[in-house]
Amino acid sequence: MAVKIRLKRVGKKKQPYYRVVVADSRSPRDGRFIEEIGTYDPHTEPSTFKVDADKVKEWITKGAQPTDTVKKLLKYNGVLE
Repeated sequence: MAVKIRLKRVGKKKQPYYRVVVADSRSPRDGRFIEEIGTYDPHTEPSTFKVDADKVKEWITKGAQPTDTVKKLLKYNGVLE
């Protein structure tokens, strides 16, 4: 089973709000997930990105792969090198 750390879109139309989740790569974007580990709000100035760094590192050691967008956000916020 390939596991991804990715964004799940929630919020109203034209006002996205995202949750950072760990999910099976075969499940739909807003579908079933294993665990919620953070949030991302692109509308605040500056953007708000809150994530449990310990859980991110734990999932990556277990083999979870972050998507490109999540990887960029994690690096920008100092969670990954």
